Amino acid sequence: MNSKFKKYLILSGLGVSLLLILALIGFFVVDEIKGGAVGDGQNKYELIIDSGEPSSSVVRELAAAGMIKSSVYFNYLMKFTRAGNKIKQGVYDINDGMSSRKILDVIISGKVKLVNFTVPEGYNNRQIGDLLVSKKLAISREEFLKVAQSPALLTKYNIPAKTLEGYLFPETYSVPLNYPLERITEMMIKRFYKKLESIPEAKDIKPADLHFRVVLASIVEREAVRKEERPMMAGVFLTRIEKNINLESCATIQYLFDKPKKRLFESDLKIVSPYNTYINGGWPPGPISNPGLPALEASFKPMKSDKLFFLLKPDGSHYFSATFKEHLEAKKKFIDVLYQ
Repeated sequence: MNSKFKKYLILSGLGVSLLLILALIGFFVVDEIKGGAVGDGQNKYELIIDSGEPSSSVVRELAAAGMIKSSVYFNYLMKFTRAGNKIKQGVYDINDGMSSRKILDVIISGKVKLVNFTVPEGYNNRQIGDLLVSKKLAISREEFLKVAQSPALLTKYNIPAKTLEGYLFPETYSVPLNYPLERITEMMIKRFYKKLESIPEAKDIKPADLHFRVVLASIVEREAVRKEERPMMAGVFLTRIEKNINLESCATIQYLFDKPKKRLFESDLKIVSPYNTYINGGWPPGPISNPGLPALEASFKPMKSDKLFFLLKPDGSHYFSATFKEHLEAKKKFIDVLYQ
């Protein structure tokens, strides 16, 4: 190989390297000019991408919302990275402080906007339905209640009832917008059974026996104010059942109303319903709320005693009595004085 040819190869190599460097510099310059952020992130936009929506439609929406500098460049970027068919449906939080490359990364990675919702302990299914509507995760309460009566879910999880009431665990959940209600509901059921694993007495329990415990826990959840009183309450209800005494739980009466009343009257205690434990013996036909873990633990580990009655005192604690006479005296002392 002569020196001239070697020189030619070196110069050619340098030329190619220089062209590559210039091309790379040019790309970054163009990327900044055409694909850089439009603003400083102050302007936010909720981008909704439907299933099967063409990428061209997404680009038009981003441009119309002022989130990208150039539709042409964004289309080129998608073509260059072969990302056009990788865009995932969902709801995304976009702002004008994001570059075109950042926006593209978000919508192809599926980093969708999440909605957080918290189901408080003791919420019934109607209340959960209203909560999901307020979070725009359900169209109506009725839509959710229909899912909560799904024969498929009841069968899948061996729940011997007509509704999932009691088995939707109260906790904080995070789901994407437009997430199917069936999957949200199943998520809460799975959380219930996962939490149940922490109760040794619940291991290998039969569905019918578990259902009885859930019914008890659901009543205790709605009656109790203080966590430490729940085992004693569970014991009171069990003792009343053993002695063939009606439960007479105000919580089961409140379940009959769309919204709980501040105070129940004698007429309320006479409402004809299988859930009225003042006029019906035994347990109500199903849970009246979705209990949390402390109430479930109390139903499996009740504190047995001679107590048959309890009433709520103004300080939030309960007074437990062994006789009806003692209960009436406590009622005069703690309750009647409030309405004189």
